Amino acid sequence: MNALDQTGQIRERAPRNVQVLAVTSGKGGVGKTNVSTNIAVALAQKQLRVLLLDADLGLANVDVLLGLTPDATLADVISGKADINETLLRGPCGLQIVPGASGERSMMDLDAMERAAVIRAFEALTFQPDVLLIDTAAGISASVIEFVKAAHQVLVVVCDEPASITDAYAIIKVLSKDFGVRRFQVITNMTRSAAEGRTLFQKIAKVADRYLDVVLHHLGNVPYDAKLRRAVQEQRAIVDLNPDCWSGRAFRDMAERIRTWPTPDRDDASGDLSFFLNNLLGDESTTEEGTA
Repeated sequence: MNALDQTGQIRERAPRNVQVLAVTSGKGGVGKTNVSTNIAVALAQKQLRVLLLDADLGLANVDVLLGLTPDATLADVISGKADINETLLRGPCGLQIVPGASGERSMMDLDAMERAAVIRAFEALTFQPDVLLIDTAAGISASVIEFVKAAHQVLVVVCDEPASITDAYAIIKVLSKDFGVRRFQVITNMTRSAAEGRTLFQKIAKVADRYLDVVLHHLGNVPYDAKLRRAVQEQRAIVDLNPDCWSGRAFRDMAERIRTWPTPDRDDASGDLSFFLNNLLGDESTTEEGTA
């Protein structure tokens, strides 16, 4: 049974409230996609219906991390070759994945109409998630900004190296000053200890408190873990392969914190997936209420 068959049975269900999380970073190479994938699987392990969107539109690799082979990607959706539901991949614990395109240069610089086509495609999505987790590209491209500013929560991944710290602060600065994003969840990654993770977070928080009107929270710390590297080599999520190792526990702890975050009331439009889509399209009828 393919993903489309598995999700077809929910077509007639009432829309669910959805928590939209965007995972981003100032630069590449900080483990952002690995963080996104493991948090998504850990949330699915908690019996939540999770949709992971690989929004690194030109260099997508969520499917590679999990050893999956997509029959269609977002590139096929944009070209009209496939419906959004035909792209769905089933990952561990029932996680559903919309794969991006890899090695498609045209996907890295979508114009406004093409980005709108991606967003509108989601209106036909039959899988109705409790959590939509978006793995954005690194940097501050137009597509990254659009996904992040429409999310309920923004998760910024940072490592303890000067370029990563500088670029993480830069993306927080741009999103806050130019797009009104005020709250950020920071994930410190590949540290030597929990204490090092806290110190790293404080470096960013101290500067942000001085110069920006933002609130930063330390969502969690992922320590350097040889078992995590082996999981990547085996194309498995560490929370699935070895959930009780250091990094596995870190991801599961973050997922538990996310699970307890309040979602908008059922009568609040900001909790509906269509509200998220409208925000991405810049619908003038939406407001900043309910966004990050």
